[in-house]
Amino acid sequence: MKYWKQTIFFSAILFAASPVFANEAAEVDGKPFAQVHVVLQLGDGDAKTQARVINVANNLIKHYGGPDFIDLEIVAYGPGLSLLYPDNPNADRISSLLVSDVKFIGCMNTVETITRKTGKKPILIPATIPVQTGVAHLVDRAGQGWVVIRP
Repeated sequence: MKYWKQTIFFSAILFAASPVFANEAAEVDGKPFAQVHVVLQLGDGDAKTQARVINVANNLIKHYGGPDFIDLEIVAYGPGLSLLYPDNPNADRISSLLVSDVKFIGCMNTVETITRKTGKKPILIPATIPVQTGVAHLVDRAGQGWVVIRP
């Protein structure tokens, strides 16, 4: 019985302290003044959808008063990975978001699937941050308190 009470006590302390840990993680990521952490998911190769994701990113940066006040990622997987191709029609807008410290995350499972199906590995913009599974990255971010949005 004593062990059970200690477990509840320590769990309550960890739960109460979790926002502190989240803020420390934000400082490590270089955004100590970020008011919000948002990840935009993109699983669609449609040009209009991709433009909408970029519009949402720009609108969020403006709304929160600049790139220092929002930690923002765009996770591209499946057909949405084409956003990260160097010849994407949104390349200039992507460059602008990179200057604002928006992180572009690319799903390596998608890269491997494309490579297997076409025999050619897709080339991604150099700023792409690879993760093995894009959707798992979204789940992980949600578990860390990030807001996940699918524009």
